[in-house]
Amino acid sequence: MLAILIPSALAVAAGVSIVIQQVLNANLRTALNSAAWSGFASYAVGLACMALLALALRDPLPSMATAARIPWWGWAGGLFGALFIGLAIVLVPQLGAATFIALLVAGQMLASVTFDHFGWMGLAQRPLDGPRLIGVALLVGGVILIRR
Repeated sequence: MLAILIPSALAVAAGVSIVIQQVLNANLRTALNSAAWSGFASYAVGLACMALLALALRDPLPSMATAARIPWWGWAGGLFGALFIGLAIVLVPQLGAATFIALLVAGQMLASVTFDHFGWMGLAQRPLDGPRLIGVALLVGGVILIRR
């Protein structure tokens, strides 16, 4: 029971942290009068936190040989993270936190079931079946209700 409860609670906490992050970034945008600089500040603080975590965990720096084996697209996570942060900074004040997060989750779910279905980027293939399709439909319905 704890094997599923703790990871589930942590996932919920991660979801809460995304909302807090986006609201703080939107507020920082207003204070700095710049979406770009508020996004930069968000990444700079995140980079510092990850560096401290790597030091605390005593993780060794990966070798150049290891880094060279990673496909070019394996390094693009930061690009998509920057796209997410930049869009959130602009859209949260326009749409509101609830609508933005609902649309965000809907986009994540649609992309997730697609990536799973086709096994893209090294994921195990998991066909889109009835229960998953119903889940996506319910999620999209939830987005429509939250936007009202």
